[in-house]
Amino acid sequence: MKFGVVRFPGSNCDDDCYHVAKNVLGIETDYLWHKDTKPLSEYSCIIIPGGFSYGDYLRPGAIAKFSPIISSIKEFADKGGLIIGICNGFQILLESGLLEGVLIRNKNLNFICKDVYIKVENKNTPFSKTEKNILKIPIAHKEGCFYCDESLLNKLKSNNQIVFRYCDENGDITEKVNPNGSLYSIAGICNEKGNVLGMMPHPERCSEKILGNEDGRQIFQSIIDYLS
Repeated sequence: MKFGVVRFPGSNCDDDCYHVAKNVLGIETDYLWHKDTKPLSEYSCIIIPGGFSYGDYLRPGAIAKFSPIISSIKEFADKGGLIIGICNGFQILLESGLLEGVLIRNKNLNFICKDVYIKVENKNTPFSKTEKNILKIPIAHKEGCFYCDESLLNKLKSNNQIVFRYCDENGDITEKVNPNGSLYSIAGICNEKGNVLGMMPHPERCSEKILGNEDGRQIFQSIIDYLS
């Protein structure tokens, strides 16, 4: 088992993801530079981390989708490889067409950095076979409001592609606890095959006891359990 963590100019959560995979979970892990063109067949899971790839110029992920490694990532996904895009990584997956929908400016137009609760809506993906149904995970974004048209929303619902939704600590989903205005309180979705996940919350920031919260570790552990 081997993980790869992609680095773009402007990535700032790559070290966190690498640390969790390699040092916390003990998985062999490599950094992958955005200009790499080699096939990714030696890897079991690719992590596209958060940050501000290319300074978020034009819009988040819009330039990163042209990086050479994206072609390899698409090929990896087509062959069933696991990919998790976190925050800016989610934005890149949407811009590159690996996931459907868009992420727009938060409803309050401000950058939001705080802990939130998310409900695991679909526990049948490689990323979401968690012990808990409700996870406390931090967010840190300005363009995290998920949006799509009605037909795509119905498709996501019918295919069980909505993996995580914002909720309160009891699992209740209301507009009051939706931090960014996301449609249907969506915090994370997967593709139809279930091998590509995009999520706005940062599980790598809450995967160690020393940080006071290990809920994020359950997502990475789910990946490991699936691959084992």
